[in-house]
This record gives sequence, C-alpha cells and structure tokens, in this order.
Amino acid sequence: MTAIENKVDFAIVFAVKNANPNGDPLNGNRPRMTADGYGEVSDVALKRKLRNRLQDAGENIFVESSDRTDDGAKSLSDRYRTFVKTLDGTEAKDRNALAAAACSKWIDVRSFGQLFAFKKRDDVDEVSIGIRGPVSIQSAFSIDPVAIDDVQITKSVNSEPTDDGGRSSDTMGMKYRVSGKAIYATYGSISPQLAEKTGFSADDAEKIKQAMVTLFEGDSSAARPSGSMEVIDVVWFQHNSKLGQYSSAKVHRSVKIDASDLDNVKVSVDEASVPGLSYEVIEGR
Repeated sequence: MTAIENKVDFAIVFAVKNANPNGDPLNGNRPRMTADGYGEVSDVALKRKLRNRLQDAGENIFVESSDRTDDGAKSLSDRYRTFVKTLDGTEAKDRNALAAAACSKWIDVRSFGQLFAFKKRDDVDEVSIGIRGPVSIQSAFSIDPVAIDDVQITKSVNSEPTDDGGRSSDTMGMKYRVSGKAIYATYGSISPQLAEKTGFSADDAEKIKQAMVTLFEGDSSAARPSGSMEVIDVVWFQHNSKLGQYSSAKVHRSVKIDASDLDNVKVSVDEASVPGLSYEVIEGR
C-alpha cells in the first residue's frame, strides 16, 4: 500500500430538497438547526453515511449499523471480542499490537479512529485503547437559513384495537422536512502524520473520496426519499508536503459556492487565495 505523503483537504457541497437530512432526537426529530436558523447535519451522521458507502463497496467496517451487520454481532463489544479471539496470545495482550491489528482489519478505524473501551468478558481482557484517525470531517451547515415544514400524517389502521372501534390516537403523527431546497457544505482534511500511525493509505484515501461522491446512494428513507439528497460537488485539495502549503481554514475559505440559482449551483476555488495548491472538483453522481 502506498502511504499518504501529502496533506489533503476537502469540501463536500450537497443539496437537500423537501427532506430531513438529519433529525434531532431532542427536538422531536425535526431537522437540526443552529440558533441562527441555519440547517445542520452532524459530523457523526456524515461519517455514518461514509461508513455505509464503504461497507457497500465491500470494506470491513467496525461501527456498522445494527440493521445491516455483516457478521451478526449485536454490539461493538461483541465484534471486538470475536476479533480478539482470532489473534495470537501476544497480539491480544499488547495494546500497540491490538491497535495495529484493528487498524489493519477495519477501514473506518484506520480512517476516523476509534475508542476501544470494553470490560473483561468471555476470557477477553479489559481494554482501553484510543486510536486517533487521520480523516476529520466537520458538521455540515446550510449556506442560507432554512425553513422547516411541519406535516401532519395519519395511518389508515390502528396499531391496537379500540373499545369503540374508532381511530386510536397513534394514527396521528408529525413529519418534518426542510422546506423547498437548501444547499449545505462540509469540510475536512486528512493528516499524513496520523495516517502513518494507523496505516491509512493512498488507496484508502481514494475510497473515501469515492464514498463522498456517492454519499447519498442507497441512503433513501421515509425522511429522505430517493433523489431528495444530492452531492453537487466534492472539492479535493492535494498539498505538496505533509504539513501542507496552507492551513485547512484558509483552504476551506477558498471554496466559493454560488447558490443564487438553486437548480444550478456553482462551486469554484479562489485560486488567488491559495496559489500553487493542486485541486480537483468532482461532480456528484
């Protein structure tokens, strides 16, 4: 595997149309919003989608969703303990060897990092290992403030029978969505120094990039109907050194998003602010 030699920065610009991109469980599952009214998609939700796309591509994932496990594990601790039992005794008891083996097996561990903190059980020793991953990603925020539609919905049948044969209260509910169309953007980077520690390779970086381009494929649900979430562009910056030619903040500010026409959003880079920095703009699929 070819190691990552140079720092990478990236941006993902995507559109949300009459959908709930990331519900807030503390607010009735309404779309997340900032105090200023801007839409938000958490970094955790974005990494969940990246993990799902990588899993779709056949990669081994440690933090799998419970509804789509490949190995039948009921929890992360079960998956970890099954993994430890495949190692030899020396590896299983050495923290550095455990971390290296976990990074080698699971692409999300060597990409995003992971905290392994599990108690002794089933002859597997207690462990507390923190792995810091090279790929970091911010929460996504909308370019402009968003409005939320509150839609009342009804079921055509009761979940439980009623004494009078009428409708029960659980046939009524609410559904929330971002009204109309909104443009969101998120930013992140890949650290070569941390990549060396986890074994994250140039091949892994390419897989992450492709997962970003196809971020919402196979992600449809009642809250996010097919076609309601769309990656517009991924901007991928390649520095000429491990430390990078510019700070990530400066690179991210160079990304310009013209959303004056929501059906023809234009994403560009202000090259004058980051002269000499190599980049590519990849259209979403």
